[in-house]
Amino acid sequence: MGFFDDLRFFGGFKQAIIQVLEPRVTTEYPKQKRPKPPRLHGRHVLNRYEDGMEKCIGCELCAAACPADCIYVRGADNDPENPNSPGERFGFVYEINYLRCIHCDLCVEACPTEAITESKLFEFSFTSRADAIYTREELLVDDTGAVRRQPWEDWREGEEQHTSGWMRATAPAGAAEYEGVVQWSGELGHGVRPPEGGQSGRRDDSATGNISIREVNRAKIPVRFGGRVR
Repeated sequence: MGFFDDLRFFGGFKQAIIQVLEPRVTTEYPKQKRPKPPRLHGRHVLNRYEDGMEKCIGCELCAAACPADCIYVRGADNDPENPNSPGERFGFVYEINYLRCIHCDLCVEACPTEAITESKLFEFSFTSRADAIYTREELLVDDTGAVRRQPWEDWREGEEQHTSGWMRATAPAGAAEYEGVVQWSGELGHGVRPPEGGQSGRRDDSATGNISIREVNRAKIPVRFGGRVR
Protein backbone atom coordinates (compact mmCIF):
# COMPACT_ATOMS: atom_id res chain seq x y z
CA MET A 1 0.00 0.00 0.00
CA GLY A 2 1.22 3.46 -0.87
CA PHE A 3 1.30 6.67 1.11
CA PHE A 4 -2.02 7.94 -0.23
CA ASP A 5 -3.69 4.62 0.49
CA ASP A 6 -2.77 5.07 4.14
CA LEU A 7 -4.43 8.51 4.18
CA ARG A 8 -7.76 6.96 3.25
CA PHE A 9 -7.90 5.75 6.83
CA PHE A 10 -8.72 9.30 7.94
CA GLY A 11 -11.67 9.46 5.54
CA GLY A 12 -13.67 7.47 8.04
CA PHE A 13 -13.55 10.40 10.43
CA LYS A 14 -15.05 12.83 7.90
CA GLN A 15 -18.63 12.63 9.12
CA ALA A 16 -17.55 12.79 12.77
CA ILE A 17 -15.49 15.93 12.15
CA ILE A 18 -18.37 17.58 10.28
CA GLN A 19 -20.75 16.93 13.18
CA VAL A 20 -18.26 18.32 15.70
CA LEU A 21 -17.96 21.61 13.82
CA GLU A 22 -21.72 22.09 13.37
CA PRO A 23 -23.83 23.96 15.97
CA ARG A 24 -25.29 21.82 18.71
CA VAL A 25 -29.01 21.08 18.50
CA THR A 26 -29.38 19.45 21.91
CA THR A 27 -30.46 21.13 25.14
CA GLU A 28 -28.49 21.06 28.37
CA TYR A 29 -30.94 18.80 30.19
CA PRO A 30 -31.80 18.96 33.08
CA LYS A 31 -30.56 22.56 33.38
CA GLN A 32 -32.67 23.47 30.35
CA LYS A 33 -36.00 21.93 29.40
CA ARG A 34 -37.92 22.07 26.16
CA PRO A 35 -41.54 23.30 26.33
CA LYS A 36 -43.99 20.49 26.96
CA PRO A 37 -47.07 19.95 24.78
CA PRO A 38 -50.41 20.96 26.35
CA ARG A 39 -51.77 17.39 26.20
CA LEU A 40 -48.85 15.83 28.06
CA HIS A 41 -50.00 13.40 30.74
CA GLY A 42 -48.04 13.96 33.95
CA ARG A 43 -48.53 13.93 37.70
CA HIS A 44 -52.15 14.12 38.85
CA VAL A 45 -53.82 17.01 40.68
CA LEU A 46 -57.01 17.09 42.77
CA ASN A 47 -58.76 20.41 42.15
CA ARG A 48 -61.04 22.70 44.14
CA TYR A 49 -63.94 24.92 43.11
CA GLU A 50 -63.44 28.66 43.13
CA ASP A 51 -65.01 28.89 46.59
CA GLY A 52 -62.44 26.43 47.97
CA MET A 53 -64.72 23.37 48.09
CA GLU A 54 -63.16 20.10 46.91
CA LYS A 55 -64.36 18.79 43.56
CA CYS A 56 -63.87 15.14 44.46
CA ILE A 57 -67.08 13.49 45.71
CA GLY A 58 -65.59 10.07 46.42
CA CYS A 59 -67.57 8.28 43.71
CA GLU A 60 -64.61 5.96 42.90
CA LEU A 61 -65.24 6.10 39.14
CA CYS A 62 -61.59 6.97 38.55
CA ALA A 63 -60.49 3.86 40.44
CA ALA A 64 -62.93 1.72 38.47
CA ALA A 65 -61.68 3.10 35.13
CA CYS A 66 -57.98 2.68 35.97
CA PRO A 67 -56.54 -0.25 33.94
CA ALA A 68 -53.43 -0.44 36.14
CA ASP A 69 -55.45 -0.59 39.38
CA CYS A 70 -53.22 2.10 40.89
CA ILE A 71 -55.96 4.36 42.35
CA TYR A 72 -57.53 3.70 45.73
CA VAL A 73 -60.51 5.84 46.80
CA ARG A 74 -62.83 5.68 49.76
CA GLY A 75 -65.64 8.18 50.22
CA ALA A 76 -67.09 9.50 53.45
CA ASP A 77 -70.15 11.54 54.38
CA ASN A 78 -69.69 15.29 54.59
CA ASP A 79 -70.08 17.06 57.89
CA PRO A 80 -73.26 19.16 57.45
CA GLU A 81 -71.71 21.97 59.51
CA ASN A 82 -68.32 21.92 57.72
CA PRO A 83 -68.57 20.07 54.37
CA ASN A 84 -65.52 19.33 52.22
CA SER A 85 -67.43 19.14 48.93
CA PRO A 86 -70.81 20.40 47.63
CA GLY A 87 -72.22 16.85 47.53
CA GLU A 88 -73.19 14.42 50.24
CA ARG A 89 -69.79 12.69 50.19
CA PHE A 90 -66.15 13.55 49.60
CA GLY A 91 -62.95 11.65 48.90
CA PHE A 92 -61.86 10.77 52.45
CA VAL A 93 -59.05 8.52 51.19
CA TYR A 94 -57.41 9.12 47.81
CA GLU A 95 -54.16 7.39 46.84
CA ILE A 96 -52.30 6.91 43.55
CA ASN A 97 -49.45 4.42 43.30
CA TYR A 98 -47.05 5.86 40.71
CA LEU A 99 -45.09 2.64 40.56
CA ARG A 100 -48.08 1.25 38.67
CA CYS A 101 -49.59 4.32 36.96
CA ILE A 102 -49.25 4.33 33.15
CA HIS A 103 -50.61 7.90 32.69
CA CYS A 104 -53.33 6.76 30.31
CA ASP A 105 -55.64 9.60 31.49
CA LEU A 106 -58.71 7.35 31.73
CA CYS A 107 -59.26 8.53 35.29
CA VAL A 108 -59.55 12.12 34.06
CA GLU A 109 -62.10 11.15 31.43
CA ALA A 110 -64.14 9.14 33.96
CA CYS A 111 -64.38 11.89 36.61
CA PRO A 112 -67.85 13.52 36.52
CA THR A 113 -66.78 16.67 38.39
CA GLU A 114 -63.38 17.39 36.77
CA ALA A 115 -61.78 16.78 40.17
CA ILE A 116 -58.72 14.88 38.98
CA THR A 117 -56.60 16.26 36.16
CA GLU A 118 -52.96 15.97 35.15
CA SER A 119 -50.11 18.45 35.23
CA LYS A 120 -47.14 18.54 32.85
CA LEU A 121 -44.73 17.21 35.45
CA PHE A 122 -43.23 13.80 34.70
CA GLU A 123 -39.71 14.21 36.12
CA PHE A 124 -39.99 12.87 39.63
CA SER A 125 -38.20 9.99 41.31
CA PHE A 126 -38.41 8.30 44.69
CA THR A 127 -35.95 7.03 47.26
CA SER A 128 -38.58 4.84 48.92
CA ARG A 129 -41.68 2.97 47.80
CA ALA A 130 -43.77 4.94 50.31
CA ASP A 131 -42.98 8.21 48.52
CA ALA A 132 -44.36 6.74 45.28
CA ILE A 133 -47.84 6.45 46.81
CA TYR A 134 -49.34 9.94 46.69
CA THR A 135 -52.02 10.64 49.25
CA ARG A 136 -55.02 12.96 49.17
CA GLU A 137 -53.11 15.62 51.09
CA GLU A 138 -50.29 15.59 48.50
CA LEU A 139 -52.56 15.57 45.44
CA LEU A 140 -55.07 18.20 46.59
CA VAL A 141 -54.24 21.79 45.63
CA ASP A 142 -53.61 24.22 48.48
CA ASP A 143 -55.79 27.10 49.64
CA THR A 144 -54.60 29.26 46.73
CA GLY A 145 -55.23 26.61 44.06
CA ALA A 146 -51.52 25.89 43.55
CA VAL A 147 -50.12 22.37 43.23
CA ARG A 148 -48.49 21.01 46.38
CA ARG A 149 -44.91 20.40 45.29
CA GLN A 150 -42.97 17.53 46.81
CA PRO A 151 -39.19 17.56 47.47
CA TRP A 152 -38.51 14.84 44.89
CA GLU A 153 -40.31 16.64 42.04
CA ASP A 154 -38.53 18.80 39.45
CA TRP A 155 -41.01 21.60 38.78
CA ARG A 156 -40.21 24.37 36.30
CA GLU A 157 -41.94 27.61 35.41
CA GLY A 158 -45.34 27.13 33.76
CA GLU A 159 -45.67 23.38 34.27
CA GLU A 160 -48.62 23.74 36.64
CA GLN A 161 -50.54 26.42 34.72
CA HIS A 162 -52.36 24.25 32.18
CA THR A 163 -53.41 21.22 34.20
CA SER A 164 -56.96 20.85 32.89
CA GLY A 165 -57.79 23.37 30.17
CA TRP A 166 -57.73 20.74 27.42
CA MET A 167 -59.74 17.99 29.08
CA ARG A 168 -63.14 19.20 27.85
CA ALA A 169 -62.06 20.83 24.60
CA THR A 170 -64.99 19.43 22.63
CA ALA A 171 -68.51 18.24 23.39
CA PRO A 172 -69.30 14.52 23.69
CA ALA A 173 -69.40 12.83 20.29
CA GLY A 174 -67.27 15.67 18.93
CA ALA A 175 -70.10 18.02 17.96
CA ALA A 176 -68.42 20.80 15.96
CA GLU A 177 -70.84 23.52 17.11
CA TYR A 178 -69.65 23.06 20.71
CA GLU A 179 -65.95 23.09 19.92
CA GLY A 180 -64.14 25.70 21.94
CA VAL A 181 -67.12 26.32 24.22
CA VAL A 182 -66.40 26.12 27.96
CA GLN A 183 -68.37 23.29 29.56
CA TRP A 184 -66.73 22.94 32.97
CA SER A 185 -66.65 24.78 36.28
CA GLY A 186 -64.07 27.24 37.50
CA GLU A 187 -61.07 26.28 39.61
CA LEU A 188 -59.58 27.89 42.68
CA GLY A 189 -56.75 30.23 41.73
CA HIS A 190 -57.42 29.90 37.99
CA GLY A 191 -61.10 30.70 37.45
CA VAL A 192 -62.69 29.22 34.35
CA ARG A 193 -59.95 27.78 32.20
CA PRO A 194 -60.17 28.43 28.44
CA PRO A 195 -60.67 25.37 26.23
CA GLU A 196 -58.04 24.18 23.82
CA GLY A 197 -58.92 25.14 20.25
CA GLY A 198 -59.53 22.55 17.58
CA GLN A 199 -60.36 23.14 13.93
CA SER A 200 -62.73 26.02 14.62
CA GLY A 201 -61.75 29.66 14.97
CA ARG A 202 -62.73 29.80 18.65
CA ARG A 203 -59.33 29.36 20.27
CA ASP A 204 -57.03 31.20 22.64
CA ASP A 205 -53.60 29.68 22.16
CA SER A 206 -51.85 32.20 24.41
CA ALA A 207 -54.10 31.21 27.31
CA THR A 208 -53.96 27.46 26.80
CA GLY A 209 -50.32 27.17 25.79
CA ASN A 210 -51.31 25.47 22.56
CA ILE A 211 -49.72 25.97 19.14
CA SER A 212 -51.83 25.66 16.03
CA ILE A 213 -50.49 23.19 13.48
CA ARG A 214 -51.17 25.80 10.82
CA GLU A 215 -48.87 28.24 12.61
CA VAL A 216 -46.18 25.58 12.84
CA ASN A 217 -46.37 25.01 9.10
CA ARG A 218 -46.26 28.73 8.34
CA ALA A 219 -43.21 29.23 10.55
CA LYS A 220 -41.16 26.86 8.36
CA ILE A 221 -39.15 25.61 11.30
CA PRO A 222 -35.82 24.19 10.00
CA VAL A 223 -35.56 20.42 10.25
CA ARG A 224 -32.26 18.57 10.29
CA PHE A 225 -31.82 15.63 7.91
CA GLY A 226 -28.52 13.75 7.70
CA GLY A 227 -26.43 16.64 8.97
CA ARG A 228 -28.13 19.24 6.74
CA VAL A 229 -30.75 21.80 7.66
CA ARG A 230 -33.66 22.05 5.25
